[in-house]
Amino acid sequence: MADDRIVTLEQIASRGRVRTRCDLYKSRTNAVPGAGDPHAEILFIGEGPGLNEDKQGLPFVGRSGDLLVKMLKMIGLTRDKVFITNVVKCRPPENRDPTPLEIETCRPYLEGQQGAIDPLVIVTLGRFSMARYFPNGKITQIHGEPKFDDRRAYIPLFHPAAILRNPTLEPAMEADFLRIINVLTRVREMRAQGKLKGETSVGGGADATKEAPAPSSAAQPSVPWDTAPSAGSASEPEPHAEEAASPDDAPTGATDAPADDASHNSAQDDQTPRQLSLF
Repeated sequence: MADDRIVTLEQIASRGRVRTRCDLYKSRTNAVPGAGDPHAEILFIGEGPGLNEDKQGLPFVGRSGDLLVKMLKMIGLTRDKVFITNVVKCRPPENRDPTPLEIETCRPYLEGQQGAIDPLVIVTLGRFSMARYFPNGKITQIHGEPKFDDRRAYIPLFHPAAILRNPTLEPAMEADFLRIINVLTRVREMRAQGKLKGETSVGGGADATKEAPAPSSAAQPSVPWDTAPSAGSASEPEPHAEEAASPDDAPTGATDAPADDASHNSAQDDQTPRQLSLF
């Protein structure tokens, strides 16, 4: 009998590769649905594909990917043991920020992936994915601080590209990664004890440490993957994941950083990916 998770993820990826519901398909080389273990306990969500990702059809395969692999190794994981995806599945032209409509168009794909994998921990990389679960958060203030709902934990982290542009942030990134395993262990225990029930509660239950994210269709992805949202349904744009919107948003000395590895386009970035599973 076929693994339902694999089947669902393959269906989502297949539709994503041929999707034409927003204009990003016009300039892409490859859609980048995501890659990793369909039974992963940890789901990483970035912003969008960069140049190397667009070429290879895989997420985080350039310098940002190398840093992500380094961080995973530090906590005893490899990229084939987690699942990695982005809020948008096609590279925005000139590495610009994804628009609200583009994010909304890709939302059912991301919700379908989350529902199929049913991870214990969701790690957001950068502000665009953070905004989905921490709508009022500032990455420089809440990075590494988990919150819980009645299904899983959510941890906001800096995008690896931000570390490449501002290496002084790397110790904070390492400390945040080290927290992931402790949070994962806690969620495992909470599920085993029956403290985590389902995904429909908004309040987060007695074990929530912070306000829980709004409920989604993740339990059973029922949103048509090829349904285009209306332009009026999109929210206001969020600031770029690694750009400082104000002095309160970034530490002194922080600099702008690209989406995924978009600005690191030298030949040394075009490396063979370490994990080739496509879903």
